[in-house]
Amino acid sequence: MPRFSVIVPAYKLQAWLHACLESVLSQTYESDESPAFDLEVIAVDAGSPDSCGEIIDEFAARDPRVVAVHLPPDPADPGQGPGPARNAGLTRATGEYVLFLDGDDTLAPHALRDIADRLKASGDPDVLVFGHAHTHWSGETEGLPLPPHLTESGPVSFQLADRPALLMQPSPSWNKVYRREFIEREGLAFPPGRHTDTYWSYAALLTAGSLSTLQRVCVHHRRRRGPGAAPGRHFDLFPQYDRVFDFVGSRPALSGWRPVLARRMADHLAAACATVLTAPGLAARTRAEFFRLARAHYGRHRVPGAAGLRDAGVRFGTYRAHRVLRGIRVLPARTLAFAAAVARPALSAALWLHYRVQLRLPVRDNLAVFAAYWNRGYACGPAAVEAKLRELAPWMRTAWITTPEQDATVPRATRLVRPESFEYWSALARAKYLVNNVEFDHRLVKRPGQILIQTHRGTPLKRVGLDLTDRPAASRGTDFARLLADADKWDFVLSANRHATLTGERAFPAAYTTLEYGSPRNDVLRRTTPAESARLRQRLGIPGQSTVVLYAPTYRDYSRSQRLPLDLERLGRALGPEFFLLTRAHFAYRAPLSRTPLPRVLDVTGHPSVEELFLVSDALITDYSSLMFDYANLDRPIVILDDDREAFDAARGTYFDLRSCPPGAVARTEDELIDIFTTGHWRGSRSAQLRAAFRTRFCPYDDGHAAERVVRRVFLGDTGLYPAARKVPEQRARGREFTPATMDSRAGC
Repeated sequence: MPRFSVIVPAYKLQAWLHACLESVLSQTYESDESPAFDLEVIAVDAGSPDSCGEIIDEFAARDPRVVAVHLPPDPADPGQGPGPARNAGLTRATGEYVLFLDGDDTLAPHALRDIADRLKASGDPDVLVFGHAHTHWSGETEGLPLPPHLTESGPVSFQLADRPALLMQPSPSWNKVYRREFIEREGLAFPPGRHTDTYWSYAALLTAGSLSTLQRVCVHHRRRRGPGAAPGRHFDLFPQYDRVFDFVGSRPALSGWRPVLARRMADHLAAACATVLTAPGLAARTRAEFFRLARAHYGRHRVPGAAGLRDAGVRFGTYRAHRVLRGIRVLPARTLAFAAAVARPALSAALWLHYRVQLRLPVRDNLAVFAAYWNRGYACGPAAVEAKLRELAPWMRTAWITTPEQDATVPRATRLVRPESFEYWSALARAKYLVNNVEFDHRLVKRPGQILIQTHRGTPLKRVGLDLTDRPAASRGTDFARLLADADKWDFVLSANRHATLTGERAFPAAYTTLEYGSPRNDVLRRTTPAESARLRQRLGIPGQSTVVLYAPTYRDYSRSQRLPLDLERLGRALGPEFFLLTRAHFAYRAPLSRTPLPRVLDVTGHPSVEELFLVSDALITDYSSLMFDYANLDRPIVILDDDREAFDAARGTYFDLRSCPPGAVARTEDELIDIFTTGHWRGSRSAQLRAAFRTRFCPYDDGHAAERVVRRVFLGDTGLYPAARKVPEQRARGREFTPATMDSRAGC
């Protein structure tokens, strides 16, 4: 007997059915008793007029785990909903547990393995509820947090009375697995209709003798492009809730759940009323009829004393009243939108006039204005220079341009400036010093007497500037004429090493002075003590003696969506309990790498300081990110994941072949990466040799005083500062030595 029967109904889903079936058949779960056939897939062609039936037959012909079922089309009711197809699958199921998966959805990698583990841990309950995520037609997945009712804290197996919140959530049939013996014992089946999940899910939860939850996304539910479900389908809610209450009425032991179900029905009908009220293409008569039925339905099933605000809205609301209320609700927003549309041009004109006036006033010699990463917050080279300036020149006034959500990152002694405000344009017009790691507003007029310092964002491995003119994927939207005009405003450019100097002056040709002083943003890496690093660990909640690995990949120009080449859960399992994994996505994606809570994995994409993450970690995994040049200062192991070299080179390109002189071990696949860690090569003697050579070439001036040299040269006028290349220090691991191991030849330099 297979452990799982996965039932997949398909109707007009030919474009997505391949991916759905592949996601099931590629699952890694296997049992000891029956390793080849521990899974069966019952794919049901629900009379689909497209190629769904042929696709199902193709899969069944090549994989004996697939059972093909074909239902005849129903001319009177084409696309009659998934209920009949699911019932047909149930009659053929032989697995211990049944899982329903729509033909355009997919199972997450290793979902069945995790479900099986949780079932075993909870003693094979009747129903296991797990998490899901919505995937849009564009491929983007919503990163919503998993609801609290899925928590795995408390008893692993429980009854519905212990967690009644399960009834108050939207409850599709495909976010659960069901013990087949339980389904047969209770005589559960899907009724006809479009909202057939409503009856099925409540009936299953109410009659289950034991329940369990899995706090993990196991299904990716696709939201297809288009108008969505026809609003008329909401009329099917009424017979479905009739069936739910009839079911409860036929089982006296369930009568205590009527108030909970009544509240849930009121919420559901209120949401449906809002949809019907605004849905295009519905006649007013149809909308009014829906509201009439909703009132009647609520009156039929309501429970005295269990009413809430939503209940009142359904019970007493009419279509006309809801239209009036909606008009009142949207009136302020529409008024504000109209006022903003009128005021916006006037405000823009006023700001520009203000700026022109400020340009005629004297430059303030004691004012320095800073920004970083397009006003994202206090970070990188500008932050290091700003802090050192306040220390060495306390008479200087400093200001930082940032948005309100980044205020907490800026020191209290530094004035906050909002982008596009009157104060913003005053600062740009009158500050003598302007410091940024990206370009300032292109409307900035560089005045005589102003000094603009470009810190850049580390040592470039990826091509930048004019070197992208023949790289359309990486340069899309770049105005190279404006790029050169911005570079012409620079007075000083900071550089960490000779490579950065030479590439920078070619990529951004202009008449600035390059200060090859080292990277100010790395000063903190050279000056922070082990005790301070330990406090940072405690603040992040990292277990005391864990070996911390930071995974920080860079941006991919060839892909609009974020690419994750690693199975983070598998990597965590392979590394073992002594390791703790930090994951950080590139800021351009504005989304975490890990959307699902995983054991010993913490996503730190939102942490404001990457330098702090360096300090708490024992090793770095990256690819073509400039972070490797900074991290090398710590003399801690670096492992390069070089799995898409050809695609990255074609889209963006690099200034040198990283494989010819890497900062440590190089992996070309996930399996190689795991092997590097499990064999100890990541911290072996060969890795240390490669790292030392890398530091000698790219970190010659990073001694903890780069920002001081910049401040003394630019702000204090000391022109006699020329740093000597320092001798590379001995290994500076976080409070302990690593045991050398032999490094294999694949990471050779």
